[in-house]
Amino acid sequence: MQPDSPASSESGLSPSMDERAVAVLLVDLRQAWPMLLVRAVLAVALGLVALIWPGITLVILAWAFGIYAAIDGITQIIDGIRRRTQPRWWLSLLLGLLGLVAGAVALVWPGMTAIVLAILVGAWAVVTGVGEVFAAVRQLRSERRGGLLLLAGVLSVVAGVLILVWPVPGAIVLALLIGWFSMLYGIVLAVLAMQLRSAAQSPPGLVSPSA
Repeated sequence: MQPDSPASSESGLSPSMDERAVAVLLVDLRQAWPMLLVRAVLAVALGLVALIWPGITLVILAWAFGIYAAIDGITQIIDGIRRRTQPRWWLSLLLGLLGLVAGAVALVWPGMTAIVLAILVGAWAVVTGVGEVFAAVRQLRSERRGGLLLLAGVLSVVAGVLILVWPVPGAIVLALLIGWFSMLYGIVLAVLAMQLRSAAQSPPGLVSPSA
């Protein structure tokens, strides 16, 4: 048997810093991927409704977005609370609260015009995307995988800006914009969730703190 390193000798039976980092990372991944998958399924469902039924009325479109944004916000709030011991847990909580507010507005005021609904959806997409870009950049700086989260954030910002700066003439065009954005966004989140699930199920020895 090789002698213990100075670090392990000083810490006695306590695990090394690397082992602690891996343990924390595995807990974080196990908590994160189910919520991401739920958000992905919801986004794809919203996209399918908007694309398969492009002649949808503004009221139904507002309800569909409201339900999606509210449930998405709730999942992010739950995710933030569950990971409150982790750095930047408040970001998920903040984005979840904003999504919940946006969803509530759409559900309480379903008779809004196409322009007002576009502003609501666009603003929500931009704020959500900026938050995801911020989180992804922090992950990349700490040498953790954040490429797909960055892609999701950029996609959300671009879609939000497009919806805000392009005045839509009616529900059909708005539904198509929301539909394509939701589909692409949901697919990216689903791939990211599967990657996190795979990393969470890997043996601890195969997971590095920079995963």
